[in-house]
Amino acid sequence: MASVTLIRGASLVAAPWKNGGGLTREVAAFPPPGSGQGAAGSDFLWRVSVADVEQAGPFSRFDGVERTLVLLSGAGMLLDEIGDAGVVATQALRQPLDIARFSGETRIDARLVDGATRDFNLMVRRDVAQGEMDVWRTGGQADAPRSLDGDVVLLFCASGAVTVTVPLAAEHAQAVRLDSGDTLRIDGPNALACALAGEGAVLAITIHYTR
Repeated sequence: MASVTLIRGASLVAAPWKNGGGLTREVAAFPPPGSGQGAAGSDFLWRVSVADVEQAGPFSRFDGVERTLVLLSGAGMLLDEIGDAGVVATQALRQPLDIARFSGETRIDARLVDGATRDFNLMVRRDVAQGEMDVWRTGGQADAPRSLDGDVVLLFCASGAVTVTVPLAAEHAQAVRLDSGDTLRIDGPNALACALAGEGAVLAITIHYTR
C-alpha cells in the first residue's frame, strides 16, 4: 500500500552555497540525510531541492547525474553550456515553469536575466534510477484523475494552492491541501489514482529505480 508524507515548504532549512552565490533548501533525497547511507553532498540516488540563485556563476559538477531545473520565480536565467571553444549551446528560462535538462558532467555557467531567481532542481543518478517531471496546471475545477505509477512520486506545488486526493484503502481517500512550496511524497504508488482541484501548478516527479 502506498504511503503519503506531507513536506511543508515553511519547514525546509536553507543552506548557503560554498561559493556564496545562493541558498538551497532540500525537499527530499534518497538515501535521506542522517541515515548513515551517504545522502550528504553528491552521494544520493535522487534529490529534489529549491534554490535561490543570487548571482551568476558556474554550476557544481555532478558526475553520473541527470539534472532537471525549473524556474519558479524571478526574471529568469540563461544556462550556457561551455565547451573547449566557449559557449556551445544556451538554454533560456524566462517564464515561470520553463524547464532545462542537462547532465551533471556538463559545464554550465548561469547568467541572471534581471536579478535573483528561485528554481526547482531534480537530480537523479542515471546508473540506478530514472526521473521524469511533468507540469500539471489546475484551473479551479476538479481535474480528471491522473495515474501515479513509480517507486516514488513527489507532487510539488509550484504556485497557487491545490488539493490532492489519493485513495489509501478501500472506500477511503485522503485529501491534502498544498500551498506554494509544499510537497506531497507518495512511496509505492502502483497505478494509484490521484485527483487535483484548485488553482495552481504542480510539478509531478516520478522516480523509477532501475536496479
